[in-house]
Amino acid sequence: MAASPSSISLPAELRPADGRFGSGPSKVRPEAVKALEARALDYMGTSHRRTGVRSVVGRLRAAMTELFGLGDGWEVVLGNGGSTGFWDAAAFSMIERRAQHLAFGEFSEKFSAVTAAAPHLEDPVVITAPYGSHPTPEPDAGIDVYALTHNETSTGVAMPLAQPQLGPFRQGASPALVLVDATSAAGAMTWDPADVDCYYFAPQKAFAADGGLFIALCSPNAIERIERIDSDGRYKPATLDLAIAARNSRQDQTYNTPALATILLTLETAEWMLDGGGLAWAASRSAASSSSIYDWAAARDFASPFVTDPQMRSPVVCTIDFDGVSADDIAAALRANDIIDTEGYRKLGRNQLRIAAFPAIDPIDAEALTACIDYIVERL
Repeated sequence: MAASPSSISLPAELRPADGRFGSGPSKVRPEAVKALEARALDYMGTSHRRTGVRSVVGRLRAAMTELFGLGDGWEVVLGNGGSTGFWDAAAFSMIERRAQHLAFGEFSEKFSAVTAAAPHLEDPVVITAPYGSHPTPEPDAGIDVYALTHNETSTGVAMPLAQPQLGPFRQGASPALVLVDATSAAGAMTWDPADVDCYYFAPQKAFAADGGLFIALCSPNAIERIERIDSDGRYKPATLDLAIAARNSRQDQTYNTPALATILLTLETAEWMLDGGGLAWAASRSAASSSSIYDWAAARDFASPFVTDPQMRSPVVCTIDFDGVSADDIAAALRANDIIDTEGYRKLGRNQLRIAAFPAIDPIDAEALTACIDYIVERL
């Protein structure tokens, strides 16, 4: 008789040292929490307009510039609201008339809904692909923003940012901009700033922090667009005005009060990545974890990667389909053993697990997770 999920007890030698595999909010490194505790008296609960906090914001902006290899003229712009808030800000401050969106999952679709609802913009062009794959952009002289997603968190699909066909449209007096939602990719996947004009993200995934903050890496063309729209007098709520956000960021602050813990946790992870060897090193940790998960799934008769094209498989969010056994039961058994947040994305509605492989997750723990799933499946 099959065991119930909650009755399965994993042997101690099989369990990962840390059982957090959520795709966001993600595992926060204990070392970062200790660093936050060490600043309890001189940083937490202090003014974000004063030197104590502004020096931390300055370090964060410098770390982002170094980690991502940003060139002259690039700016690190911070604001409250996370990536969801940034979509609204971009609709006010970066899109002049019309955007083209590549929609291939829950989050890329949400951004297209924002621009479709904006009364001051033309209806966007939305190019879709079946879940489990991604589309490619279609150059159009009437488009001034191409909205890409580096990694679709809901489906576990990653896409390349190098889109040579967009090159001619990014030149000239009024170039089109490439905006990239990098929320689950930033810090865990490599990219070339030459391919992008604005790479934005929230830090609750690969940067192992809390949410509520957006970080937008803006090229000179992106900054010029923000300032031009600002000078044209378009109405923008102050909290969604990227011109205001840029001016405050240059002073190492945000327009309104940020979550100080989020800023410090993000800084701790960024500096940890730099100390380890930079973006390539951080991405290699994610690649090692996700490769072990995909290889394991491909070798099992009850599991398979949801994304069938290996070139499209995310190195940071692994979606694994199951056959003949309930993924919900597996997730419940894992949770009963303190291995948490492996449940599939609710709106995808598949019999699958979604497993994060962010840099803060030890690749050894990812391997241990697969051994735990084998043990559970044998008993279900």
